[in-house]
Amino acid sequence: MSNAIEFISSYNKIDARLRALYRGKGNLNFTDLVRRCAEFDPTVKRYAEELLSFARLRNAIVHESKKEYVIAEPCDEATRLIAHIADLLSSPPRLSVLKPKSVAGVGAEEPLSEAIRMGARTGYSNLPVYRNGRMVGVLGDRRVVRALGRALERGEGVEEVLKRPCGEVVAEEDMQRFYKILSQNDTVQSALEAFEENRKLSAIIVTETGFAGDKIVDLLTAADIPRLLKLLEE
Repeated sequence: MSNAIEFISSYNKIDARLRALYRGKGNLNFTDLVRRCAEFDPTVKRYAEELLSFARLRNAIVHESKKEYVIAEPCDEATRLIAHIADLLSSPPRLSVLKPKSVAGVGAEEPLSEAIRMGARTGYSNLPVYRNGRMVGVLGDRRVVRALGRALERGEGVEEVLKRPCGEVVAEEDMQRFYKILSQNDTVQSALEAFEENRKLSAIIVTETGFAGDKIVDLLTAADIPRLLKLLEE
């Protein structure tokens, strides 16, 4: 198969996928579809410039070629890239492809001192807090320092603070500002997009179905971004 034929095949797959993403709103050309879909789809946004360039190449191949010859034969790199983009849009890699790992956590009734010891022992800076098997929040370094600082301001002893149950230390506002919950069926790209949109994001908590009370199958931090990018590149 020539590169031109393979290129056009991948282009047509992308065109069909973009129209499905945009839900058939108007008879838009490929360029307009790319620009519209880039507003809400992270994969299209990432490859928007390449797709716009491919559109020009496609038009040259389709409209300016003759029966005797193809006016432009895409290079191997362009052919591989457009096929890769077509695969990403048709079957984007999900977080479920990541190898599940054991996520250390602490009980809501356990003292703060136990969470600090566990963090020192494991090296984890974000510990899910559980009550009756369900996550009620995440205890991060930021929250621990804040709890200790406020206690000192009130003249309380550090020992008293360390005895407080972890469930009383976690705050719901932290879940809204510093953490995001995704399901293992969400895409790898959606996780990358979450880190990009919220620079203060401490971690993404991956549960089986995307609800806080579900079993946690992974906990992603900024340190995992290279691993996520490698999954997309592969």
